[in-house]
This record gives sequence, structure tokens and C-alpha cells, in this order.
Amino acid sequence: MSVTACCLATLATLASGDAAAAKLYIMTERLPPASMQDGAHVIGRETDKIREVMLRSSITYTIDLLPWKRAYSTALARADACVYSTTRTPEREQLFKWVGPTDEADWVFLGRPEHTFKLDTLDDARTLRIGTYNGDARDEFLRTHGFHVDPVLDDFANPQKLLLNRIDLWAVGIRPGSTALANYSWSEKVVPLLVFKHIQVYLACNPAVPDALIEQMNAALAAMRRDGAVAKIERHYEHWNERK
Repeated sequence: MSVTACCLATLATLASGDAAAAKLYIMTERLPPASMQDGAHVIGRETDKIREVMLRSSITYTIDLLPWKRAYSTALARADACVYSTTRTPEREQLFKWVGPTDEADWVFLGRPEHTFKLDTLDDARTLRIGTYNGDARDEFLRTHGFHVDPVLDDFANPQKLLLNRIDLWAVGIRPGSTALANYSWSEKVVPLLVFKHIQVYLACNPAVPDALIEQMNAALAAMRRDGAVAKIERHYEHWNERK
């Protein structure tokens, strides 16, 4: 089958609005404990929520773990694609159809506890070197607002850069009340310095995904909140520790 014929077939299936016939290609990044590889499977707090949404919506799907920039660009280009956990911003609003929110987070500057610079407000960071994950929402936000960012392709390279004094701050997303940072060997050397924004994350789908499917998925997620399924998944990962 030619590429054109394949794309037309995908669009025809999606356009039918039949959830049983639809198949979605879902992508995410490695971001423990939200999404991570376990042998041949992708698991995690957000992954388990997405899988349950698909099950309740009777949607066939596959999930791939990819570098964030590749996953995001594929979701923009491919008619049957969705990507999570995607921060919903005004700049992205018209680029996707949205399922969620699936979670929320604070954007936080991490730094060395012995730092000597002033950091009381976001504006205080304008003269500092900020480590970011190339192409993610924090990277986009800080670039757009004129901050000095030093992006990397692997976000977990940033703690080492921070400890080597190659950057002053590391911009991360942390769930309110989370103790996930304590799981890492560098956790006592890299500490939260400033919360600079609160956000929500979603499953972001290509605009070609039919509205009927988006509505089904949002209805399934709402039902999961009502019946306790979301809370149960979150409790399962509450004390997750990557070093176990």
C-alpha cells in the first residue's frame, strides 16, 4: 500500500467516528514515574490512566516511548496520533484536541543549596543559565519570554550540569506534594528554589482525531475520577522509587 493510500485509509477509519474501529497511535516520553519502560511494556502513573481510558472507550491503540520532541512533532503530523503528558498552553490550544487534564504539576527551578544569587521571582532568573529539556513546554515558555536557556536532549543530563556549575538552574515539572526527587542520588545536592508556574497536562491528539472519540475519552476519564480509578492509580505510584 502506498503512503498516500495508507494515510487515506487512516483518515477514513478515524472519520467514521466508530470507537471500536478506530486505532490511535499514542506516544510519550520517559518521565518516571509518569511514563517509563518495563521490559517490553510502557507503564507509569499517567500511562495507566491512558490505558484505562482506552479500555473504557473501546479504542484500539499502541503506546511508544520516544524522545519528547519526536513524539510531539509526530502528534502534530500524523492523523491518528496523540501524545502525553502534554502541557496545555495558549500557544498549543489550536494545535491539538485535548483529553484531560490527566494530571497537574508545578514548574520549579531547582538549584544548588549553596547558591548565592537572588531568586525571589521569575524575573530574577533572567540573568541566570537555565537548563531545560529541548522542545518541552518549560523550554518553550522560557525561550518565548527571553530567558537564557541551555537545552539538552536528555533531561536527566541537567542534574550533572548543575553540579558541575555549567548551569545555574534546572527547570522541571513536579506534582504538588511529590517526593519523587528523593529517589535520586543527587537529591540532597539539587533542591527546589522557586515555583514559577502551575500547569495541567493532557493527552493531546491530532486535530484529525474525530470529536466523537475525544468526547468518549473525556467521558471515560471523568467516570474514572468519579469511581475512584484515577485515585487508585495515583496511590499505586505514590511511593514509587526508581532505585528499588
